[in-house]
Amino acid sequence: MNKNEKFVITINRELGSGGRTVGEKLAKKLGVPFYDKALIKALEEKYHLTVEEIERLKGQNNNWWSEFGRVVAIGSGLARAPYYQAFVGEEPELLTNEEMFRAEKEILEGIAEDESCVIAGRCGFFVFKKHPNHLSVLIQAPMERRIQRVMTKQGLSREDAEKAIKKVDKMRENYVNKYTGTSRYDTRNYDLVITMDGKSEEEVVDLIVKYIG
Repeated sequence: MNKNEKFVITINRELGSGGRTVGEKLAKKLGVPFYDKALIKALEEKYHLTVEEIERLKGQNNNWWSEFGRVVAIGSGLARAPYYQAFVGEEPELLTNEEMFRAEKEILEGIAEDESCVIAGRCGFFVFKKHPNHLSVLIQAPMERRIQRVMTKQGLSREDAEKAIKKVDKMRENYVNKYTGTSRYDTRNYDLVITMDGKSEEEVVDLIVKYIG
C-alpha cells in the first residue's frame, strides 16, 4: 500500500479486541477519516431504518427483511415476501437483502473513491479486494481479554459478556459468509493478521504504520 496515494485500510476485528479503537487511532495518525457505523447511519437516513434494527437483523440466516416486517407489524403479506416495502420521500421502493448489501457496498466504494480512509467492518476486506491501494487487517485477541474488555466497556457480568461475544461472533460470521462466500476468519483475506495479546492499541497502530512504510 502506498500512503502517498489515495488509499483505503479496512479493519476486521473481533468484539472486545480493541480493533475499533485501533482503527480510530490509526486514522488519526494517518490524518484520514474513520468510518464504521456511520455507514449504517447513512442507510438509516436513506431507508428510514434504525441503526440497532439493521445491526440486529442483517446478521441472521433468514430473510431479515421479512423479520423486519414482522417486528414493525407491516403485515403478514409483506412479512412472508422476500422483500420489504420502504418509502423514500413519497415513492415506494422495494428492497431485497441483496439490494441492501449493494447499497452499503456503493456507500463504501463512494467514500474510498472520494478520499483516503480507514473503515472498520462492513465486509471491507471483500468490497475492496480489487482496490489498487488497499490494506486489509484482521485484529484478534484472546477470549479472556475480550471478555474483560466487554465487561468494562458495557458494564456486563462475566457470563453476559461471554454470551454477547459469542452471539456477535456468530452474527458477523453469518453475515460475512452470506455476502462474500468466505469466512471472516480466513487469513487469506488479509494482508496483516494481528493479535492484541501483550500489545497496547498504540503499539498495534505503530506496527501497522511500520508495515505500510
